[in-house]
Amino acid sequence: MKHYRILFSLFLLSLMILVISCTTGNIKGIPTGNVIFIHPDGASVSHWGAMRLIEKGPDGMTNWDKMNAMGIYRSHITNSANASSNAGATVHAFGVKVGYSYYGIHPDKPFKSLSGKDYSIMIEAKNAGMSTALINTGHICEPGTGVFAANSRSRILTDTITVQILNSDIDILFSGGEQLLLPEGVTGFHGKPGIRQDSLNLIEMAKTLGYQVIYNRDQLLALPGTTDKVLGIFAAEHTFNAASEEELSEKGLPLYNKNAPSVDEMLTKSLEIFENKNKQFFMVIEVEGSDNFSNANNAEGAIAALGRADKAIGTCMEFIEKKPGTMLIVASDSNAGGLQVKNVKKSRMNSPLDAIDSNGAPIDGRKGLSTPPFIARPDKFGNTSCFSIVWASYSDVPFGIVARAHGLNADLMTNNVDNTDIYRLMYATLFGTYLE
Repeated sequence: MKHYRILFSLFLLSLMILVISCTTGNIKGIPTGNVIFIHPDGASVSHWGAMRLIEKGPDGMTNWDKMNAMGIYRSHITNSANASSNAGATVHAFGVKVGYSYYGIHPDKPFKSLSGKDYSIMIEAKNAGMSTALINTGHICEPGTGVFAANSRSRILTDTITVQILNSDIDILFSGGEQLLLPEGVTGFHGKPGIRQDSLNLIEMAKTLGYQVIYNRDQLLALPGTTDKVLGIFAAEHTFNAASEEELSEKGLPLYNKNAPSVDEMLTKSLEIFENKNKQFFMVIEVEGSDNFSNANNAEGAIAALGRADKAIGTCMEFIEKKPGTMLIVASDSNAGGLQVKNVKKSRMNSPLDAIDSNGAPIDGRKGLSTPPFIARPDKFGNTSCFSIVWASYSDVPFGIVARAHGLNADLMTNNVDNTDIYRLMYATLFGTYLE
């Protein structure tokens, strides 16, 4: 009995030490490993729910549903209840709340990251010898990835942002945005002229910096896993066409550019390269279409973008199953368009919907306004249902966002997740210390 009392006393002492360490300072000794952060921009719980209905049915399980941990995400920043894309990304990259206009560390209003550095967690990982990757389905300066490698007074100053991104020496850079890398008058691989005002040709600059440059899906899939540094520029602008269903139909444009790789294909090739490098890595991925399609009130596009994101999540989960020393984090920083699912009677399955709800909100069917409703996959009893998407706004709104974690250290994610906690979780897994 005395023996058990001693063991119990030691257990209580250890617990007290743990509690004290958790409440008075940084927590050290956390297992370290790889981090993959997927940022499906603009994706709320309603967005994920709509995608689930289409892909799996109401009783089905998406890859996102299967992740280990989750918490309600709080998106407020210093001067707004809702983060801008650039401010939200800055909080993720630096662990510090900032103002609405920030794109990384504002040159006129400098601050330090939560770890005390003058640069982002991505650059800190790079300096520590880790492999690094930034992947975006939008253009190269989209803030969800861009602020991890660049700082600016404004997100519109793309000439200076792109130079910083290339000079950051990130191993893998995959995105669209060829026009942002070429000077005016120079037509690129994707057939559109550059828009740079400084006369620099950043494609040529990238080659001098040691990057292999590729432009399409076929070149990506043929890329050797032994590649050291690669710049993939897969579109003149975004790899998708962010407009309403009606505008895309009028112009004869698809949701996604057919020659551009999917986010899952970019992820898969990056993992292959990193496996060959055989060292700790940090990867940040932004699925931009879920935000931009929602901001255009294109329900078909928003759902398709999240379906692509979910496939990438599944690839990450398979990788973690094979190599457990990896943390996957999935989090948005806003609810784009305030998407909501609204039931439609099955008797109207093939009938065009009203374009506007009784309160004035636009209603999307499967191909936009005044088209038949979406049809969900059957539930567990074989029943099908119909629904429409109702939009609250063209803008982003702050609530209804959930963060999720899977794999190594997923238990560090709590039920309530401040946007600064995304940085804390990534930092803890990369460097072994949870920063208070």
